[in-house]
Amino acid sequence: MFMDPQEILSLCKRRGFLWPSFDIYGGMAGMYDFGPLGVALKNNIENHWRRLYVLQEGFMELSCPLVSPEPVFKASGHLDTFSDMYVECTKCGETYRADHLAKDLHENPATLDEVQLGKLLRENGVKCLSCKGDLTEPKRFNLMFKTMVGAGKAKPGYLRPETAQGMFVNFQQVYRLGREKLPVGAVQVGTSFRNEISPRQGLIRLREFHQMEAELFVHPDDKTWPRFGAVKHEKLLLVANSGETKEITLEQAVNDKVIVNEVLAYFMWLTYRFVLDVGLDPKKMRFRQHEKTEMAHYASDCWDLEAELGYGWVELVGVADRGCYDLSAHIKHSDADLTAFEKFDEPKEVEQEGVKVKFDVMGKMFKGDTKIVAEALSKMPLESLKGRESVPVQAGGRTHDVPAECFEVAMRKEKVTGRKFVPHVIEPAYGVDRIAYAALEHAYSKSEKEDYITLRLKGLVAPFKAGVFPLMAKDGLDGIASEIHASLSSAGMHTYYDDAGSIGRRYARMDEVGTPCCITVDYQTKDDGTVTVRDRDSSEQRRIKKENVVLAVTRLVSGAGLKALEGL
Repeated sequence: MFMDPQEILSLCKRRGFLWPSFDIYGGMAGMYDFGPLGVALKNNIENHWRRLYVLQEGFMELSCPLVSPEPVFKASGHLDTFSDMYVECTKCGETYRADHLAKDLHENPATLDEVQLGKLLRENGVKCLSCKGDLTEPKRFNLMFKTMVGAGKAKPGYLRPETAQGMFVNFQQVYRLGREKLPVGAVQVGTSFRNEISPRQGLIRLREFHQMEAELFVHPDDKTWPRFGAVKHEKLLLVANSGETKEITLEQAVNDKVIVNEVLAYFMWLTYRFVLDVGLDPKKMRFRQHEKTEMAHYASDCWDLEAELGYGWVELVGVADRGCYDLSAHIKHSDADLTAFEKFDEPKEVEQEGVKVKFDVMGKMFKGDTKIVAEALSKMPLESLKGRESVPVQAGGRTHDVPAECFEVAMRKEKVTGRKFVPHVIEPAYGVDRIAYAALEHAYSKSEKEDYITLRLKGLVAPFKAGVFPLMAKDGLDGIASEIHASLSSAGMHTYYDDAGSIGRRYARMDEVGTPCCITVDYQTKDDGTVTVRDRDSSEQRRIKKENVVLAVTRLVSGAGLKALEGL
């Protein structure tokens, strides 16, 4: 059934999940404030993600600055390639993202260049959605927010468009803390920024958004995973770029090279498990492989986990094998050593690239410093020496500018005990806001006959775990209810105390914000010490002893159902 996103957004605004940012000043497109319930929902999603990646898989969590210096994004390629195409109405000046206007005209308009996309829009008579005016030809627009860092001799910087680069530039620290063994992983949860051309889809396309990203550094010749065997018989629905769609086991997908290696397959499965844990509907989920024309030039494989929403199929998570592109790019631009070392069991005679110093040329230039400059030069990453007219070399406490005629990078035979190499990266990148919205939409249930809304959120992510009500706010019932509320809070559960209105209306308020259960203290409680527990999804009720409320709520939040309360 088609779901109108405006229904969800209306509920979110009314109940304190989301509010349009700066609403009293007319708002700002692509920005939302998370209200109290939205913050709780988002935090619950992020904390469960940490349980999987940090506690279960052993990744290290980092927290890096939101602003990065310009060289970081020159190295990463964002300055040159991080752009979308837009068109502008020649009559009213409204701007649109060009590929979004063509979404019904081409299977994947994001794969088209400016000329192809412009031709497609012209041939189909696409006009301004506001005034029906003519549109300009598509133009490229860099999506990063630029700023200046410092006063006086300020330097350009950019708000990060992703959290990934902070983990790449810290690779050596992560590698060292991992006892210089691979695989080793880092994660970061935080805010990113993209100056979207025309954000018009609620939480789906934002200018300031939240990400959970993981970077797993692996040996290029070993992309196996120790826990793959435990999940290899699990099935995923895959939409391959060959055009074939099928549900297939992870083992078969890897053996048939549908998924390029088992590390990527494992983290695709972990991604699927995560979204099921937070309450997404498995019937509305799929993995779509990037088209060959859509695939980043450095990626050997990339799959998007997509959810079917009122907006159509929407990407929630991207899981990619990025090869050695990221670390190699930062090595080239920073001259830093971002390599790992592999020790051989026995020394080997190998032919490999190395630095050959031309001492006759270097000696004339550097005189007495020749030896220390040559030694420092020979230890530098080879990638940082290739294709350069000159190389800055740190030696003897100062920087020496060494021209390319002083050395060459050439193949040579030598006996070695090990080798340096640039690790490959497997990257699962999650969009928190989109996942939160998808959880809300998939949980949304409305009884048209009674106009009654229930959010069937998983207890894991529900903002409130229980509502606690005294039947009447008098005769000591409110005191007992307050004690139960305090006991649940002490157990680490976020609960809601409410003594206003009829019990039916209080139940309805809790159902509408996704609270899994409610506890009601009535006059029978004073007689026999029992309370009523109501289950949100079935509306059924059970009486239990009040001292067992914490255990009962724990079981209901885990999804066990009312049967799990027998004997309490």
